[in-house]
Amino acid sequence: MDNKRMSSSRRYELKSLMLQIGEQLVEQEALELVEEERRYMEENCPPLSIPASQQELMELCKKFHKEIDLADDERYDSETKSTKNNKDIDELKMKIRDLNGKFKKPALKKVRMSADQMLAALLGSKHNTRMDMRSNLKTVKKEAKEEEVAGDWRKNVEDKAGMDGRKKLFETETTTA
Repeated sequence: MDNKRMSSSRRYELKSLMLQIGEQLVEQEALELVEEERRYMEENCPPLSIPASQQELMELCKKFHKEIDLADDERYDSETKSTKNNKDIDELKMKIRDLNGKFKKPALKKVRMSADQMLAALLGSKHNTRMDMRSNLKTVKKEAKEEEVAGDWRKNVEDKAGMDGRKKLFETETTTA
């Protein structure tokens, strides 16, 4: 049963060996990175030979300007592609949110509009006629009780005061109905 447990000295020894191997691997990666960088520079950046005459120097400058323009064009193209891709990604994220249903729709605000304004908004320039909604409403006549109109208000209050007044009111309503 003690075979399963490792002694602390053995564990320390294995840990130090792993650290040594890791250190060697890190050093080796750093050397490979420097070598790769050197190879890239040799391929893409030839050694600079500065010409002695002014004419050759001007031609070299023109050549550099052309290379700068090409690099700037490539940079611009890659920027536009990346912005387009970012917009596409954002649109797709919005679609995903809509499909998942986690997107909260904002509360609609109440807008006061007349019928003419609403028709103009819906139909646009096709809307020429005006609508008067009040002309279509039905008129209701109020029926006024003759005794209330002709009588004195103080008399009605005194008659309807107390239980007797309510009883009279109830009796008159049931007899008329």
